[in-house]
Amino acid sequence: MRSQLLILLGFPYFDPHHFWQWSSFADYVQCVLAFTGVAGYVTYLSIDSALFVETLGFLAVLTEAMLGVPQLYRNHRHRSTEGMSIKMVLMWASGDAFKTAYFLLNGAPLQFSVCGLLQVLVDLTILGQAYAFARHPQKPAPHVTHPASAKAL
Repeated sequence: MRSQLLILLGFPYFDPHHFWQWSSFADYVQCVLAFTGVAGYVTYLSIDSALFVETLGFLAVLTEAMLGVPQLYRNHRHRSTEGMSIKMVLMWASGDAFKTAYFLLNGAPLQFSVCGLLQVLVDLTILGQAYAFARHPQKPAPHVTHPASAKAL
């Protein structure tokens, strides 16, 4: 049933393990349009439900709060912050701190304050990683050249 729906939507070779590895930009656009259409239709049908609207709003705020998590995970996995801009993370942290302070001082709904605090925590954790990994750098793995990979491109 699920595979038939995916074929109907125009995704005959959908493999969730390779979701973000698009074979073409047109496939990506098609997926975004299909998702937007389905989400828009479900929202249209459920717009009178306070629970649905509150849940949708919370998921939107939570999604924004999680924007730094892939960087946090990458740093942890590589035990390095190489290639990451500390200035960028400081700007994230300052923006998130000001936004969270605004939410707290103006009595915004709880989900805004909670997600704002979560963002600040992620930002500070990334800065902590930068400090810790700079103090204890990992030795780079020796680069092994294989005869087959030494060919000129």
